[in-house]
Amino acid sequence: MSYTSNGFTDIKFHEEIIFERSRSGRAAYSLPADDLTGAENLVPAELRRKEVDLPELSEIDVVRHYTRLSTYNFSIDHTFYPLGSCTMKYNPKINEKMARLSAFADLHPETPLDRAQGTLKMMFDLQHMLAEVSGFAEVSLNPAAGAHGEYTGLGVIRKYFEKKGDSKRKKIIIPDSAHGTNPASCAVNGFEAVVLESGPDGKICLDCLKGMLNDEVAAIMLTNPNTLGVFETDICAITKACHDAGALVYGDGANLNAILGVARPGDMGIDVMHFNLHKTFSTPHGGGGPGSGPVGVAKHLVEFLPNPVVRKNGDRYEFAILKDSMGRVRSFYGNVGIALRAYVYLLELGKEHIAEVAEHAVLNANYIKAKLKDIYNVKYPNDTLHETVFDDSKLPNHVTTMDVAKGLIDRGYHPPTVYFPLIVHGALMVEPTETESKETMDGFIDALKDIAEKAASDPQSILNAPTKTYIKRPDETLAARKPVLKYEK
Repeated sequence: MSYTSNGFTDIKFHEEIIFERSRSGRAAYSLPADDLTGAENLVPAELRRKEVDLPELSEIDVVRHYTRLSTYNFSIDHTFYPLGSCTMKYNPKINEKMARLSAFADLHPETPLDRAQGTLKMMFDLQHMLAEVSGFAEVSLNPAAGAHGEYTGLGVIRKYFEKKGDSKRKKIIIPDSAHGTNPASCAVNGFEAVVLESGPDGKICLDCLKGMLNDEVAAIMLTNPNTLGVFETDICAITKACHDAGALVYGDGANLNAILGVARPGDMGIDVMHFNLHKTFSTPHGGGGPGSGPVGVAKHLVEFLPNPVVRKNGDRYEFAILKDSMGRVRSFYGNVGIALRAYVYLLELGKEHIAEVAEHAVLNANYIKAKLKDIYNVKYPNDTLHETVFDDSKLPNHVTTMDVAKGLIDRGYHPPTVYFPLIVHGALMVEPTETESKETMDGFIDALKDIAEKAASDPQSILNAPTKTYIKRPDETLAARKPVLKYEK
């Protein structure tokens, strides 16, 4: 086999937690003598702890403990992370360096605007960059994440119909291949989600859609290309049908990286769309940190964007308040550090190279599909773009998608997205992104081929996986019903 472990699964794990490594009298610090006379009166007696049970360790023990823990986490800096749709994409280190410049990183959010002109210019320029590549009239950087962008975009649609006095439109049509946050975003905006079943080719059935459109439908939420990686070739007919019926079109921008620099959603008739900066524009994703989900809108929806908006007045950048805005969606304007990373990324690409993002993402996904389609079933065999969805129906000996995922862990790879989209039974969704090399993908392909071979010749080795991790294969039913959430000696 030509694939290699990245070393992550070969680490010798230490069983002891930090409290078990504690030894009385050891310390990792030295503090000067204090002069806090009367300090005991600062905190009421009933709120003071009598004892503080903290581990006692030397500095080197503390450093080794947390460094070792960091190696247990899987990251894009370790190896290939082929999650579909929510993609963990490589973040260029220049983005991180620029985001740490003190002029940006140390800027207090309450800084007077006259002293924040550089940051405001960056955000104003980023808005225009995003609007240009997507075909929208204006973009707001307010939303703090992709799902928050969905909420905001649907809030713009809600406000649009409120101003028109059209109170009947309370339904949002959502294809059954949609992302899971779509129905939730509808609900929190007071809309009712109505499911539209996909056609046999995995696309929206235009005639079925037309049969659902009436004066109660506010919008359709769609992703193009969709969650199967399939491009909705009828997109212009879809948007026209919705507009003719008085409804709007919301574009889930999760898969924008598949068409970036090649086609623009705004040109397809989409009225409002959120961007996932973490995916298409290489900003950090996951780990509970800050995100960013800007929203772009067509000209007729600009007045409903969330307040405030960044505008240029002569040579000065300032915040403006829109009279018909949907309202505020967060305390301050956008997550500056995340926006700055996307700004640097776009400057680095430039107009000359931005289309290469989509071209390489599509090439990589189709390379993996071509190499594995005879081993892992592809339910929708038509052309795909940035991601491809396999299933486990060709695997023998009751080996399932979950077993494949566990087997990949033993071979040094993070599993792809599994069991999603729901319309593919046993789904295995792979998205390599544009940043991965042919050698990396060849190793991943060989690992999946090896798992398929073992499923036939030695299925128990796959059914027992993973065997090289700290926690081996758990009883998932027991873990769900009786989780152990507290450490006990």
